[in-house]
Amino acid sequence: MLSKVMSFALSGLEGVPVEVETDINKGMVSYDLVGLPDAAVKESKERVRSAVKNSALRFPVSKITVNLAPADIKKEGSHYDLPIAVSILKASDQLPCDTDGIVFLGELALDGALRAVTGILPMLISAASLGFTKFIVPAANANEASFMGGAEVYALKSLKEVVSFLNGESYAPVAHRSYESVKKERKYDTDLSLVKGQRIAKRALEIAAAGGHNILLVGPPGTGKTMLARCLPTIMPDMTFDEALEVTKIHSVSGELSEDGIITLRPFRTPHHTATTVSLCGGGNGRVRPGEISKAHNGVLFLDELPEYSRSALEALRQPLEDGQITVTRAGGSATFPADFMLCASMNPCPCGNYGSAELVCTCTPAEIKRYRAKISGPLLDRIDLQVEVDSVKYDDLISDGAEETSAQVKARVEAARAVQRERFSEDGVRSNSGMGERLIKKYCRLSRECEIILRCAFESLHLSARARSRIIKVARTIADLDYSAEIQPRHILEATSYRTFDGDAL
Repeated sequence: MLSKVMSFALSGLEGVPVEVETDINKGMVSYDLVGLPDAAVKESKERVRSAVKNSALRFPVSKITVNLAPADIKKEGSHYDLPIAVSILKASDQLPCDTDGIVFLGELALDGALRAVTGILPMLISAASLGFTKFIVPAANANEASFMGGAEVYALKSLKEVVSFLNGESYAPVAHRSYESVKKERKYDTDLSLVKGQRIAKRALEIAAAGGHNILLVGPPGTGKTMLARCLPTIMPDMTFDEALEVTKIHSVSGELSEDGIITLRPFRTPHHTATTVSLCGGGNGRVRPGEISKAHNGVLFLDELPEYSRSALEALRQPLEDGQITVTRAGGSATFPADFMLCASMNPCPCGNYGSAELVCTCTPAEIKRYRAKISGPLLDRIDLQVEVDSVKYDDLISDGAEETSAQVKARVEAARAVQRERFSEDGVRSNSGMGERLIKKYCRLSRECEIILRCAFESLHLSARARSRIIKVARTIADLDYSAEIQPRHILEATSYRTFDGDAL
């Protein structure tokens, strides 16, 4: 007898329909699984056999052929266990019920229990977009599936429960959860008010958050660069539900999703400087998986001690910094992942870390400083909008009881500036000033004659590139938004230019 059950495969962050077909006939006893399965799918044969027997069900002793269609797409992962088991039970007349329109996802333990699988949310979203409205998933994935609106999701614990449900026993679907209620429960564990002094650096962080600009913090060790960077997500606007779903899909595929089932705080990824190009960009031996830059989507990618990263890893950032996405091609396939992140980097000004310090003495030779700074290419530096000096904090500032601005206070100004940008770009498909291309710069960033004179002087004296000029204008536009100014003023250009001083310092 022939049976068909619906499941889904993952291609990047998108779900692809997979029909699990089972044919049981007379002949030499065998159990074949075809349809381009990987090792994990092939091993499901034994998991399914044991799960069926240990669930007080009969595993047919016949010629069994299971096909995962379409056969030209490689099937990866353990979530095919449940649809294969259900398909075999249907083909052997143990499940006479109708399973049309139901999507099955789940890994089976040998005792028939359902185990959690990765990538549930992107598969459910893709299935819902194709018209599927009823899903059966493992109980451990219930929190993740609870954010699927307009669908019936049944989170069951075992193959026995799945069979009972299909035979008419009543089970309650997963209750839909509100994103807003979950978001209120999560808080950042740091705050900008904990950073003493560093007025210029805090101002630069505010500008970066308001316009979505990349930022580089340069200063001696122990001046608070890492602490400042960790405060950056706390002053960024809260993620919308759509943004949270984008981030959650990436972390779900990566198997890094928390028990909440959804990511509510903006990601802050800090890969070590020994990270490879593949770990940053994505890849893998089997299914192509997202890398650190995709996991930082809608959040912050923090690269501490920037010159210590390999040249190839840093140069790989250039294209996603421009396009907001990355296409990863490996032997296992090709996938496009979103990578719209803010780059926040830190570095010492020289190998010893004291060059340019007002308090400390540098012991490096000019050749050593030049060699150290040459590890960062000009094209990459061009893509960093704000380059900020972070000097040592005096002891009196550290023990001062003076009130520092909290993240909430700065965030209020950032959100006001972002609201201006949303209205400005409502018809342009751009979310912030950093995303403006040349056409939008000409449209929204008209410069007065005085502004052009200032920009020309900076361009010539600092030997800036055309890209650096455009980024100065975009930063000036953000500063004007924070200043509630409809037009870019000379003071805005001057401040934006002050954050490009390292372009003229052979960095």
